[in-house]
Amino acid sequence: MVELQVSDTPPIPERLIGYARVSTDDQLPDTQMDELRAAGCDRIFQEHGSEASRARPVLTRLLGNLTAHDVLVVVRLDAIAHSVSHLSQMIEDLKKRGVSFRSLRDPIDTSTSQGTYCLEVLGAIAQLERALIAERTRVGIKAAKARGRLPGNPGLRERRPEAIKAISKARDKLYLDELKASAPTWLPMVQQLRPQHSWDNVVQVLNRKGHDWTVERLRRAVHRMVQEKLADPELVARSPRRGPEDRLMKLVAAIAIADTGLSLRDIATQLDEMGERPARGGRKWQPSSVRHLLDEAYRFGLIRH
Repeated sequence: MVELQVSDTPPIPERLIGYARVSTDDQLPDTQMDELRAAGCDRIFQEHGSEASRARPVLTRLLGNLTAHDVLVVVRLDAIAHSVSHLSQMIEDLKKRGVSFRSLRDPIDTSTSQGTYCLEVLGAIAQLERALIAERTRVGIKAAKARGRLPGNPGLRERRPEAIKAISKARDKLYLDELKASAPTWLPMVQQLRPQHSWDNVVQVLNRKGHDWTVERLRRAVHRMVQEKLADPELVARSPRRGPEDRLMKLVAAIAIADTGLSLRDIATQLDEMGERPARGGRKWQPSSVRHLLDEAYRFGLIRH
C-alpha cells in the first residue's frame, strides 16, 4: 500500500490585483472599479486615457511590480491590450513569472484549465493576425514597386521641409493629446508638491504610486502643460536649495502628502526600499527619525495640520 505524504504547509493565497482603464469619453467611469471590487481585488490601479492613445504608464509600472501568486484582473480584454498579439504576449510574459490573468467578462482565466485552453486558442489567433499583417505589408510593397513607387512617405524620403514640419506637428499634437489624457493621474500630485519639493522627490513619489517617470520627462510634461495654460506657472519655479537633511525632510513630507494614511513605520519602510540612508546614521530607518523629519516639515510649512 502506498502511503500518501501530506504537506503541512498551507498553499500561498492568491492576491487579486485589479486594473481599470477609463476612457475620457466613458460616461460611467466607476463601473469597472465596482466590478473589480466585487471580484475581490485587494488593490485596483486606475488609468485615464483616450481610446486612440497607447501610452499606459500605470499599466507599465503595474506589470513590472507583479510577482508570483498575483492575479491580474480586468473587466474586459480591451482594457489592457490593443491587439490580440499584444494580449497574447503580455499574458505569456506574466505566466513565465508565475502571475495569472483573469478577465471578468471573457472566458480567460489562466489559473484554470479551461482558461489555459482559451489562451492557447488566443495564441493561435495572434499568430494568424501577425501572418495576415505581414502578408498585407508584402502585397502592398510589391504593388507599390510595380507602379514605380517606393514605400514610405516620399516627402520625408526627400527631406522636404514641409513634410518634416507636418510630421513634427503631428507628433507634437499626439504628445499633447496623451499628456491631457493622462494628466488626471499625475498632475494633481505635482500641484501638491511643486515647487516646494524637488523634481527628483516628486518623481520618486509618483513612481511609488505606480507611474514610470524620469525627472527629464516630468519636467518637460509640466512645462508643456504650463505653456498650454493647463497648469500654474508656479509649478516650474525653482525649488529652494537646502542641505542634505533638508532633502530627506522634503522627501518624507512628499511621501506623507502622497498617502496620508501611512504610519511612521510605513514611511520608514518606503525610505529603506528607496535606498535612502538614515539621516542620523544606522542601517535602517526608525519611526522616531521619520517623526523628527515630519516635525521639521511642519515647522517649514511643507505640511499643514
